Amino acid sequence: MPASRRGSGSVTLLTGQTIAIHTRTQDEEDLPHATKKTMADHLRKYESLFTLTPQRMRMIVEAFTETLELGLNKPNQIVPMIPTFVFGWPTGEEKGDFLALDLGGTNLRVCLVTLQGEGKFEITQTKYRLTEDQKQDDGQKLFDFCAECLNTFVETNMGEGEGQLKPGQCLPLGFTFSYPCSQERIDHGELIRWTKGFGAGNTEGRDVAAMFKKSLEKFQLPIQLTALINDTTGTLIASHYVNPRTKIAVIFGTGCNAAYMEHVKDVPKIENLGIDPAAEMAINCEWGAFDSFEHEHLPRTKYDTIVDDTSNKPGEQAFEKLISGRYLGEILRLVLCELIDEGVLFLGQNTYKLERPYIFDTAFLSLMESDPTDELLMVIGIFTHFFALETTLAERQFFRALAKLIGRRAARLSACGIAAIVSKMGYLEEGCSVGADGSLYNKYPGFADRVHEGLQDIFGDKGRNIITHHAEDGSGVGSAIIAAMTKNRKDAGLYLHV
Repeated sequence: MPASRRGSGSVTLLTGQTIAIHTRTQDEEDLPHATKKTMADHLRKYESLFTLTPQRMRMIVEAFTETLELGLNKPNQIVPMIPTFVFGWPTGEEKGDFLALDLGGTNLRVCLVTLQGEGKFEITQTKYRLTEDQKQDDGQKLFDFCAECLNTFVETNMGEGEGQLKPGQCLPLGFTFSYPCSQERIDHGELIRWTKGFGAGNTEGRDVAAMFKKSLEKFQLPIQLTALINDTTGTLIASHYVNPRTKIAVIFGTGCNAAYMEHVKDVPKIENLGIDPAAEMAINCEWGAFDSFEHEHLPRTKYDTIVDDTSNKPGEQAFEKLISGRYLGEILRLVLCELIDEGVLFLGQNTYKLERPYIFDTAFLSLMESDPTDELLMVIGIFTHFFALETTLAERQFFRALAKLIGRRAARLSACGIAAIVSKMGYLEEGCSVGADGSLYNKYPGFADRVHEGLQDIFGDKGRNIITHHAEDGSGVGSAIIAAMTKNRKDAGLYLHV
């Protein structure tokens, strides 16, 4: 018998869970395994499928830029380029107490933000858990719960001290409602459709701001809903408040989106509103829908097509399905399943656990890429603990290389989106900062570096002028700053109709 390899160690997952690993693999004789050579042959095939050349990236950027223009010209386009009625940048001198309410996918967050000027702020916040029932129950009940939480927060934080609400003070509120809405003015928003697992009845097609105001009246709260915003727009404004070189905000997480500041004269679809053409307005791109339905521009593999066909909205959100953290693990799982069917991987082992859609978390790709051990113990841990599968070193090296290809493609496509806005707005020469947020950007190893590498492949050396950085809290601080800007604008009598 050949000597067996023994390895042991422990792996900490992103969830905080720690797994102990003990392995004993005979030198690839007890189970028929793929050899190093066959794995290298397969890897070459996937390299050609998942690699984006600089030339292809430039073609995508060109098509992306045209799509952005189309959304600004005409209403109801695939990438809708939604006007937010947030006018211009914050001065950094906005001051006072403002409330922010963020209705997220799992929590409701209430914040009291004290803006101190000079890009400084203080924040007091409380999170309230949302139950699955509340997400599916009647819409008005959901907003009543929001108002109830606000009421509790106000009562808890009332007092004369710093970071407390003064009795009798009427506060402007920014409501971060990150679901697709059509807005005719900043304190109004008609819900187009629920996303993120919400399904509250009697809400789609209705003005959610009016529903929320009704709930506020029920509790007689001294609060005025000043602005209804999307988290990406909030991220743009909060990041600029702290770092004025920020011109673009992007989210790369379970979803993906971008916002930037546009000249009103370049948004023909709102020219009937009588806004000064020289004014500036933030645009919420909702760019996850780029290349949906037609599928002309993005390099989709057969695995991407399967992800799309089996999703709850086939044909839609084509860009998002190639780059969002929700789908990367599934793309890798589909490749593994194909190799299992071809008799390349895990021969003689029961692979049923891997055959469940979405069982392979994108967090596993992060862990595989960051495994520092020669034996790739982290990869052993994932496959033995979650899927009860034995692996050889050659296979583990292949899995890691595959994760790298899929993660790198996502980052390079993300760079194409940023480059489209940079090209459209002419930011390349002077350079700009891009505030970036979301779990992929924040937690996936090397994601930011690959975005920067992609920008240089598109623009050449000048691509170095475009720098991404960790964004500020858009749904809390950003929302409060927008409430402050909107109050100042309305007090000054500017564009009162929007």
